[in-house]
Amino acid sequence: MKKVSFRSKPAGSPTRLSPDEWINDKNAGQPMKRLTIDVPLGLHKRIKSQCAEKGTKMADAVRELLEKQFPEESDTMPIDATPNVNPI
Repeated sequence: MKKVSFRSKPAGSPTRLSPDEWINDKNAGQPMKRLTIDVPLGLHKRIKSQCAEKGTKMADAVRELLEKQFPEESDTMPIDATPNVNPI
């Protein structure tokens, strides 16, 4: 039987992170919280296929949409809000 030897890891290789460490590392140390939602199958397929075409992750796309809808600054108005303007 042929013996196969394995070389050691290269000196500059990154250390393996746990899934939680990996998520937190991607977001500049900002703690993350998991959000689980149910979506219709058709919507899920559209999100998944369009993200695959763009080479993005579904979670990143949904995160981006949530950031747009719920900005940190209080002076911005949500997309579906109607301004309260009194005519003169």
